[in-house]
Amino acid sequence: MLMKTAAQTLAEQLCAVFAQRIRDRLLAPGARLPSVRLCAQQQKVSPSTVVAAYDQLLAQGLIEARRNRGFYVREVPLAPMDSAQVATISGANEAGAEAGSLMLTMPRQRAPLNATALIRGMFHGVSNKPQPGMGVLPKEWLETTFLATAVRRSCSVEALNAFSLQYGEPAGDIGLRRALSTKLAGLAVHAAPEQIITTMGATHALDVVSRTLLRAGDYVMVEEPGWAVEFARLDALGMRILPVPRRADGPDLEVMAKYCEVHKPKLFVSVSVFHNPTGFCLSPSSAYRILQLANQHDFHIVEDDTYSHFAPEHATRLCALDGLQRTIYVAGFAKILAPNWRVGYLAAPKDLAERLLDTKLLSTLTTPALLEKAMAWCIDQGQLRRHAERIRTQLDAARARSVKLALAHGCTFAADPVGLFGWVETGVDTDALSQRMLDEGYLLAPGALFHAQRTPSSLMRINFASTQEAQFWKTFARLRDESLRFKQKSN
Repeated sequence: MLMKTAAQTLAEQLCAVFAQRIRDRLLAPGARLPSVRLCAQQQKVSPSTVVAAYDQLLAQGLIEARRNRGFYVREVPLAPMDSAQVATISGANEAGAEAGSLMLTMPRQRAPLNATALIRGMFHGVSNKPQPGMGVLPKEWLETTFLATAVRRSCSVEALNAFSLQYGEPAGDIGLRRALSTKLAGLAVHAAPEQIITTMGATHALDVVSRTLLRAGDYVMVEEPGWAVEFARLDALGMRILPVPRRADGPDLEVMAKYCEVHKPKLFVSVSVFHNPTGFCLSPSSAYRILQLANQHDFHIVEDDTYSHFAPEHATRLCALDGLQRTIYVAGFAKILAPNWRVGYLAAPKDLAERLLDTKLLSTLTTPALLEKAMAWCIDQGQLRRHAERIRTQLDAARARSVKLALAHGCTFAADPVGLFGWVETGVDTDALSQRMLDEGYLLAPGALFHAQRTPSSLMRINFASTQEAQFWKTFARLRDESLRFKQKSN
C-alpha cells in the first residue's frame, strides 16, 4: 500500500515497487506494465503520480515506452542474424509454403520468454502465504524422518573416506543405477544399469541429451503449452523450436507430420504422463503414431517423466513401448523428495549411452556419490515408495478442495484436474492479473509463461497443493472482477 511520507513521494514509492520487481525478475523482459489509467485505479493514486513513476523507470533504463502501445520492461536485444541464417530460415519457409496451408514458418525473431525470470520468481520470497504459481510441493509435505537416516547410513567413516577422496564413477553410483533399473522395470521401461546415467537433476539430464544429439540451428519439436525452462534452454543452445500443440490424448500428430516433412527435426521433447501444465496423459494410439513418425523421419524422442511419482504405473509411456530404441527416458526426485539433493537420471539406448556419458563428463565430471548412495537406500528400503503413496493421498484431498474452490469462484478447467497442476480458465489476461496478485502477496503462473513466444493468455497454472485456502480465491476473484469491470468501462 502506497502512503504519503516525508521521505518518499508516492511516485518514488511506486517507482521503487516496479523497479524491485524488475530486478527480482518478477516482471520479465517484455512484460507490459499497466496503463497509466489502470495503474492509477489499482494503486489509488492520481494519473500524474503514475506518469511521474514511469518517467523515473524510463530514466533508470528499466522500461521503454512503445508508441501507442504503452510501457514495457526492457528486453535484451537479439544479436542480428547473419546472411546464412537468414537464407536457412527463408528456405525453410518457402518449403513450408509448398508443403501445405498449415503455418509452419519460424516465429518472428524476438527475445524469448526469460525462463530464469520464472525460476527466480518461483523461489523468491513474495510472502509467507501459500504460492499458487509454485511448481513444487510445500516444504512441510516433503518433511520425512528417513532422509537423515539415509545419509547417516551412507557416510560411515570408512565409507566416507572411500568415496570422498577420489572422483566417483562417471556414470553414477552403481548401487543407485541398479535400484533405478529395478524401479524402471516396474514402469515396463527395461534398462540395464549400464544404460542409466545419473545427473544433477532432470534438467541437467535434458541438457546432456540436447548437447549430445543437437547442434546449433537444429530443429526441435516441443509440446505447447509446455515447460518454459525447456523452451528457453533450447533457445539458449541455438536450437530452432517447433511448438507442437498438446491435446488431451497427446501432441497434434498432423502438425508433427508436417514439421517432419518440412524441417527434418532431430528431436522431440515430450511429457507423456501428467503433462505440465495441462495434466494430460498420452494415449496408446497417439504413442504408437509418434514412434512411427520417429522411425520414418529419423529423430529421437526425449520422454520427461518428472511427475512419475504422482502417476499410475500403468500410464502409457513411449519408452516402454519403444524399448529404449529411439527414446531416452529422463526423470528425477525433486518433485517428490529432497529437491536440493539434485539427483536425476536418464536411461538411453545402448548405442547412445557412451556418447551421453562423454557429455556428462565434459559438464560435471561426476555426480555426488554421497547423495546418490543415500537415494539408493531410500529406494531399496521402500521408503521412497511409501512416501510417494502418502503424498498421492494428500494430493488427492488437496486437489478436491482446490477444484471446489476454483469452481465456486467462477473459474473453469481447460483440462481435467489431475496430478499436481490445474490448467485454469480465468476469463482475464493473467499476465496483468499476476501483477495485481503480487500486491496481495501471491505469485501466479500465467498462461503466457508456457508458450514458446509470450502471448496474452487468460489461462493460469495452479498448484493444487498450494491453492486450498479460501482467502486466495477470494482475493483472486476480487481482482479478476475489478479487471473485468475496468475493461467494460474502457470499451
